[in-house]
Amino acid sequence: MDVFSRDRINAARGVVPADAVFKNAKIFNPFSCTWETGTLAVKDGVILGIGNYTGKTEYDLSGRYLVAGLIDAHVHIESSLLTPREYARLVAQHGTATVIADPHEIANVAGAAGIEYMLSQRVGLPVDIRYMLPSCVPATPVDVGGAVLDAADLESFRDQEGVLGLGEMMNFPGVLGGDPSIGEKLALFSLRDGHAPILSGMDLNAYILAGLQSDHECTGRDEAEEKLKKGMFIYIREGSTEHNIEELAPLITPLTVSRCCFATDDCHVDLLVQDGHIDRCIRKAISCGVRPELAIRMATLSAAERFGLTDRGALTPGRRADFCVIDDPATFVVRQVFVTGTAIADTVPEKGASLPRTFQCTVPSRDALEIHGKGTARVIGLLHHQIVTESLRIPFDRAQPEDDVLKVVVVNRYGTGACGIGLVRGFRFSAGAIASSVAHDTHNVIAVGTSDDEILRAIAAVIRMQGGMVAVVGETETCLPLDCGGLMSTLPYPVVAGQLEDLHRVTDRMGGIEDPFMYLSFLSLTVIPSFRITERGVFDAGEFRDVPLFTGT
Repeated sequence: MDVFSRDRINAARGVVPADAVFKNAKIFNPFSCTWETGTLAVKDGVILGIGNYTGKTEYDLSGRYLVAGLIDAHVHIESSLLTPREYARLVAQHGTATVIADPHEIANVAGAAGIEYMLSQRVGLPVDIRYMLPSCVPATPVDVGGAVLDAADLESFRDQEGVLGLGEMMNFPGVLGGDPSIGEKLALFSLRDGHAPILSGMDLNAYILAGLQSDHECTGRDEAEEKLKKGMFIYIREGSTEHNIEELAPLITPLTVSRCCFATDDCHVDLLVQDGHIDRCIRKAISCGVRPELAIRMATLSAAERFGLTDRGALTPGRRADFCVIDDPATFVVRQVFVTGTAIADTVPEKGASLPRTFQCTVPSRDALEIHGKGTARVIGLLHHQIVTESLRIPFDRAQPEDDVLKVVVVNRYGTGACGIGLVRGFRFSAGAIASSVAHDTHNVIAVGTSDDEILRAIAAVIRMQGGMVAVVGETETCLPLDCGGLMSTLPYPVVAGQLEDLHRVTDRMGGIEDPFMYLSFLSLTVIPSFRITERGVFDAGEFRDVPLFTGT
């Protein structure tokens, strides 16, 4: 942003009026974590400063508080189930001005075309979407998805507007093994995000030595403290299933806050509509004992400085005039939002652009769902509010819903015909089945249920829609179509939120846990401990290899 102009300098000196002034405001300074009462002035979308200013437009805030536009340090927009335009329209109303997004979900489905699509959507939005290019497409060498992107593919995007750096490096075994293809990707950017759940000690030393700078996978305080002390930025995550703020809140102090940011990572649209975005993270942190000023600093200046965005993050001279009005820092409810000094209004939704269809699979046969064998089975154990899983070993003869051990199925959507079968405990369904084309990171079709018939019908419905989420109970099917890559809907966010709520009402009646589709979506993510399910069968992320369903075989 070019702020050196005579008009702006004269306005900053008070020689000529500002475009807009905000009087009687309590203005947050993240450098000192203090509040200053005064008049904030704006010209040409840029902050002039605090002083005795007059403006062409004047707002009397009557003692309300001003905070710089909020920043999400790490998010996958696709996980909202919305296109970038609808996502921005929604989160802007919650005071979010900038999101740092990693488009590796759509890249795993559609390759370079998926990245191009996400970049094309960022123009003219009330939120500045910046991208970290996906470093792991596929997530690991053993995963089979819709694309493979090497360093040369990523280099073609390096100088495009909106690209900041390299996204989360999930293949930490490849890093530790010195995979030269990973080195080529790391060499492309000076900004590099990490992904290293539970990595510690000398292996963590090596991971950081390779050039990875951040982590958003910390679930325990000891893990986060070790990574922080070794120089990593810690993105404290609060998504639809990943609830880490409560555990990590004690990490946030005046001495550490500059190295801590908020990340929503994976949030469904219904959570964003009902509870908010980064404003929700601030409220949660405050409720967990974090000083409001430190929580707000994390959501503004800390994130801006992490990504070298020196034109935002504070309401000081020369920075973007993106800010929100709140009544009370302790409750942090956003009342009004300004982007480049202009109040935003909820815009009329437009039909979103989409991508070519990517489904090339068929419904598996009933025989393909048969489990052959018995004995002690490797069972995926869901953990409440986490995406890591337990490695359970349970005596098994056949899946018994009353024991909460259900069959989980993954069908390759890219034409291989592969179908993997496993077992999972924790969904609590007493009837029915659910299926989805959102299954990190390859996004094959994944389903779980109490009967083979309902599982097959749910899978068939997803394929028929060419992507979506489905709940089947008896003869009833409830659907949410995801017509953009099988990951996002091109419909307006209130419609998508309503369809997702319909699904949740059905899964509640099935006896299921809260947000079962989000938990289901992570069961195939092979870079998160511990047991996972792929189209090949059971995968042990600890051993980083496919393993038989039954032990001793």
